[in-house]
Amino acid sequence: MLVVPREVDNNSMVPAAPGTLQLAPTGPNGRPRTSSLEAPVMLLTGHQNAIYTMKFNPSGTAIASGSHDRDIFLWNVHGDCKNFMVLKGHKNAILDVQWTTDGCQIISASPDTTLRAWDVETGKQVKKMAEHHMVVNSCSVSRRGPPLVASGSDDGTAKLWDLRQRGAVQTLNDKFQITGVAFSDASDKIFTGGIDNDVKVWDLRRNEVTMTLQGHTDTITGMQLSPDGSYLLTNAMDNSLRIWDMRPYAPQNRCVKIMGGHQHGIEQNLLKCAWSPDGSKVTAGSSDRMVYVWDTTSRRILYKLPGHKGSVNETAFHPTSRSFWGRYEGNPGFLGLNHLIDECNVVCLLRKKN
Repeated sequence: MLVVPREVDNNSMVPAAPGTLQLAPTGPNGRPRTSSLEAPVMLLTGHQNAIYTMKFNPSGTAIASGSHDRDIFLWNVHGDCKNFMVLKGHKNAILDVQWTTDGCQIISASPDTTLRAWDVETGKQVKKMAEHHMVVNSCSVSRRGPPLVASGSDDGTAKLWDLRQRGAVQTLNDKFQITGVAFSDASDKIFTGGIDNDVKVWDLRRNEVTMTLQGHTDTITGMQLSPDGSYLLTNAMDNSLRIWDMRPYAPQNRCVKIMGGHQHGIEQNLLKCAWSPDGSKVTAGSSDRMVYVWDTTSRRILYKLPGHKGSVNETAFHPTSRSFWGRYEGNPGFLGLNHLIDECNVVCLLRKKN
């Protein structure tokens, strides 16, 4: 595992010598650094192939990354960002990872048609969920209540799993491939998106679609519920982010914000999207090699961050500090933590170009 720090000087990033750790006492514009990173930019490597997904644990102390090499790496966020564990077992790439709310387990989704649950303390697989028949594109964990997992697959189904039971406890049948899933705040509904461009709201008690959100004009590639549970953020190949009002008595037209500027390329990667912890910002990657951050009130692009060498496939904010991360195409298996102008720490995961 190689750690390559970088420094920021007057808003420019200059690579430091490999194998050194340089700590800048001040950030851009002379403001003191408040980040706990060893350097303004930390690049980590270890995966042997393309990296598709990565998430912070709930406390923000660790990162899980999933790769085409079929491994899940766990990394420390602070200090020298060491890779402290590798989870092995999948027979194909890792397309999505999620931490359970207590941070004790990781759920992973793979084209090997399975989801798996991993114990973070021991590194052992504790559950294999193998009822899908095609690629599993996405997974989501419930925020409260029983330990539930939702999954979406190319077989046109979304499945509900209870980690305390064997087998899926519920199957939701759609006509099209499902590329994104998310739980409602109360975990009584599941949101799904797919190649039909629509977002569907499934009532788990009635086992049926109770609402269809239309507006996107191309495949839904990612979705995430807002921190307060009131709004759903979606990303799609029509090069737009949409925010939907999911409160019970919202107006009939539930799309309240549309943001653009980012791009989906011909590679048709499933670009994800994410909220900041306070809900004031959203972020997404782009095929133009940029990381985008928008203000949710004004819809203005706050940051358009260059420096990547390929499509940025996923971004996310740190759960407890002003930071976010992204994964993208470029050098094989690189991961980076970056100190920005306003003390945002961006974590970047690079995916190898084929």
